[in-house]
Amino acid sequence: MSGTKQYIIIGNSAAGIAAVEAIRQRDKASKILVFSDEDYPAYCRCLISYYLAGDIKEDKILYRPESFYKENNIELSLNKKVIRIDPKKNRITCEDKSQFNYDALLIATGASPKFPETKGIKKRGVFGFRTIKDTRGIAGLLPVTKTACVLGGGLIGLKGAYGLKKRNVEVKVIIKSKQVLSQMLDFEAAGFVQRRLEENGIEIILGQDINEIIGNGDIKAIKLDSGKAFESSLVIVGKGVSANIDLIKETQIKLNEGILANNSMQTNIPNIYTAGDVCESFDVALSQLSVNALWPVAVEQGKISGANMSGDNLNYEGSLGMNSMEFFGLPVISLGIYKVKETDVNFEELKLCNTKENLYKKIILRDNFIVGAIFVGDIRNSGVFLRLIRERINVSSFKDRLLQESFGYPDIMDFVSKDISYGDGYLNK
Repeated sequence: MSGTKQYIIIGNSAAGIAAVEAIRQRDKASKILVFSDEDYPAYCRCLISYYLAGDIKEDKILYRPESFYKENNIELSLNKKVIRIDPKKNRITCEDKSQFNYDALLIATGASPKFPETKGIKKRGVFGFRTIKDTRGIAGLLPVTKTACVLGGGLIGLKGAYGLKKRNVEVKVIIKSKQVLSQMLDFEAAGFVQRRLEENGIEIILGQDINEIIGNGDIKAIKLDSGKAFESSLVIVGKGVSANIDLIKETQIKLNEGILANNSMQTNIPNIYTAGDVCESFDVALSQLSVNALWPVAVEQGKISGANMSGDNLNYEGSLGMNSMEFFGLPVISLGIYKVKETDVNFEELKLCNTKENLYKKIILRDNFIVGAIFVGDIRNSGVFLRLIRERINVSSFKDRLLQESFGYPDIMDFVSKDISYGDGYLNK
């Protein structure tokens, strides 16, 4: 590679780190500046619930060793928030008014928790649950916390509830909808998860929302829209996230729910790339652009971004909505489209349900192509279905075997490409 560049990466998590590594594989000499608005080196967000629960120590959540930045000749700026991008001048501006120029820029700013406009939401003791700072704040109040409420029944909320319960806190989860995990499971699968949570002492309150957080300074109780009130001294808000796009709102960079990316992970500005939870890219199952705020997706997008920023020409095949989780020993995996409306045509559902064995499987097909799947209890060979979705394999010749316990890789080897492997491990990173 002739000449050196200055790369700027905004974001120090999965996508940013993957991009750094991809750049350094191709370009050892150029300068890489990484900016983060957090005060902590790269860590794995997926593990903060286990840290809160006391299952792992804080040092185990580090994503890369502290020596990583020096070894890769990276200038890391922590606690330094980028507030503006000027694509015409190839320049970024930080909150402290310092400015830096770039030849290639990656926006990997991630997402932030959505907080409802509820009376008392800014009281001490109300937390999001996305960062190590959140987790430390929650953990700091545990010695004086007997009861807590979690707002929202999504993955973030339930992981927060799991962590609190493991620390012997009485937990209520307040969910506006009629089921847990409504953004990744159908009603039947959600029932298995809800039962497991309740069996382990977590109270689930469905179909109600919070009306007020009560207390003078500190939290004393929460009041629901039904009029009921519960004692609570700590609240975790897990009502979804929104992409961190404020820094580009006054630019020509195109966005929708997230920053729009092509299959090179470029924005509409050729030397500006995007990856991770802030990025809206092609979704394989939906066949349209979508934000899939998932760790392995961020890693994959970061790799493609970093490679192409440093002169390569790789194509991103697209993301796929997928979640792998476990609650008190019950494993659950959701891939792609997880439920269809009665009005949707050309869809077919295959189901297996055994409540006694805590076993549920559902395969969703569109014109004999798998576009989604849910597995509860038995997640073996889920990687097979991930591969069938990604490679768009027509399953008509073996559709009748899809729900069989013995169905696995030997059944599909004549149909899939031989040089690609999407194993189960991909789901559990």
